[in-house]
Amino acid sequence: MGGNGKHRWKISFHRSSSSSRSKLEPKHPPKEFTCPISGSLMSDPVVVASGQTFERIAVQVCSDLKFSPKLDDGTRPDFSTVIPNLAIKTTILNWCDKSSTEHPRAPDYASVERLVREAMGASEEERIRVSEKELLKAVADNPPVIFSHAATELGPRVNHFNSGSSEESVIIPTSPGTPLTLTYRPTCFSSSSSSCEIEIQSPSAPASEEEEGLLKKLRSSVVFEQEEGVIALRSITRNREEARVLLCTQLLLLALRPLVASRYGVVQVNAVASLVNLSLEKQNKVKIVRSGFVPSLIDVLKGGFGESQEHAAGALFSLALDDDNKMAIGVLGALQPLMHALRSESERTRHDSALALYHLTLVQSNRVKLVKLGVVPALLSMVVAGNLASRVLLILCNLAVSMEGRTAMLDANAVECLVELLRGNELDSEATRENCVAALYALSHRSLRFKGLAKEARAVEVLKEIEETGTERAKEKARKVLQMMRAVGDADGEEGFEFDGILDSGGFARNRYRVGGARNNNLVNSTTF
Repeated sequence: MGGNGKHRWKISFHRSSSSSRSKLEPKHPPKEFTCPISGSLMSDPVVVASGQTFERIAVQVCSDLKFSPKLDDGTRPDFSTVIPNLAIKTTILNWCDKSSTEHPRAPDYASVERLVREAMGASEEERIRVSEKELLKAVADNPPVIFSHAATELGPRVNHFNSGSSEESVIIPTSPGTPLTLTYRPTCFSSSSSSCEIEIQSPSAPASEEEEGLLKKLRSSVVFEQEEGVIALRSITRNREEARVLLCTQLLLLALRPLVASRYGVVQVNAVASLVNLSLEKQNKVKIVRSGFVPSLIDVLKGGFGESQEHAAGALFSLALDDDNKMAIGVLGALQPLMHALRSESERTRHDSALALYHLTLVQSNRVKLVKLGVVPALLSMVVAGNLASRVLLILCNLAVSMEGRTAMLDANAVECLVELLRGNELDSEATRENCVAALYALSHRSLRFKGLAKEARAVEVLKEIEETGTERAKEKARKVLQMMRAVGDADGEEGFEFDGILDSGGFARNRYRVGGARNNNLVNSTTF
């Protein structure tokens, strides 16, 4: 009888547990219903080229950021093609109805972007760890090895030479706050000696008392001390040019980076202004970008304090002056926020954002990205409205260098728009007028379509008038466009056009950081904050 009681207890317990699980299980969707990137139930599932299914917005974010995450099976998806997965979408909705679960909603772009950027950061940290492991193994296996930037992909090599010895160092960005230095130091005392010493060390102290004092305040958890630190750094880098190089160290940059994203206005404003001052020195520009500041500057530009946004635009402009930074800044997602900043209430933000976009569009990859963002109609409308017309025309000139840009501009009726601007004599300066003619010249390159559109817009009479009465630069460009229209044009082509050849001795092409030659519209950022 005791055995029967025990048996009944087992049956009762089993049924209770099973019943409980049956109520809970439907609340947890099957793994294939959730997006591997966002981790949420998919509202608009799509199949990518490599066969996996993701939330559409997650694919869009990864494509915009040029990031392919590593999946659980070790593979990386191919986002080149996207097809709606209607079958899985129907299955998800049916499951929701049966389990009394609310139908999924499309995730917010910004929230998915944060997840992807975190994944990008984790991927970068993993890459660094792997690189460090390989590097240390190489040191153990081959003590005399000299590590160069090309071999390690971890940072520039710094050479130190003196009469007594020579050594080479590689700064390795490891975990935050602990950069590693690998030093190769030959110790040859005679012609027959071949012994060498390799030393791995973490810099334990800053190079100067000034830097040490700044680091102490920047690293403090007390907001008041952080404010003192960034205010002091801003003052020093504004007034002492030599200090910009001396203080632009890995340790100081690591301490400064989180303060750029501070929620406290005084800290954020002075941190970003300090970064602008540091970026004025050419040798600091690449170092700052490689230290991870661009995503922080983008966040400030999108939602920081008003003055911080001005400085963020100035910093991106300054950093974009270096050719080695242009592609990286575009890949990290700065183009769209800079476009949005062209409509800022702050004149300084609009001005520096336009100049940043001009320099970034000197690179083909950024031209293509901007065209894909659909910015051409917006840029043309800004020119018509007179907002930053001269600067925006320069961006359009750069876009017209590529086949994608020319096509987008022709599709957006740019020829008629530019001709009407020239006909109306409403442009704010001769430099703007010259840039308008230069944009037409860029569009005319190897384009039969341009010839037809220009005839429809009655461009000949306008260009002939400019050829007679315009500035020397405008006359030459107008004359070249007229020659192209008279000649038998070739079919649209991809390359063969050098923007450096657009502008003549006015100086723009010769010095890519100046516009309008003698008009002294200087595009080089040299302002301290």
